[in-house]
Amino acid sequence: MKPNKAGRLVLEVFMVLLSVVFVYPLLLTIFNSFKSFQEVMTDVIALPSKLSFTNYSYVWDFIDYPRLFLNNAIITVLGLAGIVLVSSIAAYKLGRTKTRASSFIYMLLIMPMLIPFQSIMLTVLQLAKDLHLSESTWGLGILYWGFGAPLAVFIYHGFVKGIPLEIDESAKIDGASGFRLFFTVIFPLLKSVTTTIIIIDVMWIWNDFLLPLLMVNGSPSTKTLTLAAYTFVGQYTSDWQYAMTAMVMAVLPSIIVFILLQKYIVKGVVAGAVKG
Repeated sequence: MKPNKAGRLVLEVFMVLLSVVFVYPLLLTIFNSFKSFQEVMTDVIALPSKLSFTNYSYVWDFIDYPRLFLNNAIITVLGLAGIVLVSSIAAYKLGRTKTRASSFIYMLLIMPMLIPFQSIMLTVLQLAKDLHLSESTWGLGILYWGFGAPLAVFIYHGFVKGIPLEIDESAKIDGASGFRLFFTVIFPLLKSVTTTIIIIDVMWIWNDFLLPLLMVNGSPSTKTLTLAAYTFVGQYTSDWQYAMTAMVMAVLPSIIVFILLQKYIVKGVVAGAVKG
């Protein structure tokens, strides 16, 4: 066996083992979602004795799954719309403006990626209350604009710099300028990188726990699916079989989106990196 083929084989085996390590907790959660409380407490690693969907029907009714699914959808769609709109326009303008001020503003916009959320969460909570954004699914969706924009601006900016300036000039000659130029000429060229940003942010917003816990945990009507899973975990006793069932039901939609669109993630990120 040639050295390069042997090295590739070793790398593939290592990647398979590494993927098993990451997938195992998810499989463990799925297996235990079909167990009774006694089975979970007896042996959490063993397979369920029988395939029963009793836990799923109970959790569906107990947490009012359709209502919480709608809450998640509103928050995610609103958050994505704001992140994509604001970040793409800002990145385009900064990418086309070659001044020290634009470079400074760009660095200022992406710096929040380096700040841990835990260090500013109390300030954000107080600001949300002052702006009447707390205890509201719409308010939570708007808050994600600020938290998601830095990474989106960073990715968009690298891609925009690779778009020839002659395209802008040709559009201006044809009478397009300002927002019309951006939405009719530039934004369609950002399709691949926009898809990448959408997938990344769907996985993040849909499965986020800490920000919804701070902002919409006070009312049952505004809870999210991940918060509903947390309701089965108590201080003195926990219904682990229901908690794991609720978690599977919560993350399943985002997993489906990821599986269907995963090919665009590497494509969009690599395109932005090369063009930048």
